[in-house]
Amino acid sequence: MIISAQEARKLALPAIACALLIGAGAALIGFVDSRLAAAERELVSAKASRAKAHDRLMRIADEEREVREKLEVYRRLQQLHVIGPERRLEWADAMSRIKSNRELLDLRYRVDRQQPLVTVPGKPANVEFYSSSMTVDLALLHTGDLLRFLDDLRDSGNAYYSVRSCTINRTGQVPTGTNIVARLHAQCVIDLITILDRAARS
Repeated sequence: MIISAQEARKLALPAIACALLIGAGAALIGFVDSRLAAAERELVSAKASRAKAHDRLMRIADEEREVREKLEVYRRLQQLHVIGPERRLEWADAMSRIKSNRELLDLRYRVDRQQPLVTVPGKPANVEFYSSSMTVDLALLHTGDLLRFLDDLRDSGNAYYSVRSCTINRTGQVPTGTNIVARLHAQCVIDLITILDRAARS
């Protein structure tokens, strides 16, 4: 088909407009693609920031829970009077009370001088652990008396009681008439541990 010059002139303007529209469309597509890529990058960055913020919140929640747990342990130790100076008078009262309540035949004890404990690395600089070794001699009717004595001692507070050793021997005594005699003798070494928090004192 042959197009005349006059027809060509008539078609020139629409052709130019079409070319301009095609160019504008291509530019618009390129712009949209670039904006879409930028939006995707922003979305990835926002997700990463959100993940970091979530991790940070989880760490903070874990730290808060750990602090609450440690604070509860600290308060419990305070209630038991484990934190603070030695309470030797309270120890003596507890021993007398246990002997009377449990109707023990004989109870003797000796508490050695307080000694500092070597503790693990990482403890607070203002916290010190001390131990006093207590040797206890008990006259027993049966082993249950010893177990109940140790339970009562732990429940009495005023220190953390750590049983280092206990030895039990038969006395060889034979009951005569209506007299109750001890069938067993126990000797225990118990560490009475206290904590001195110098920061709490100041």
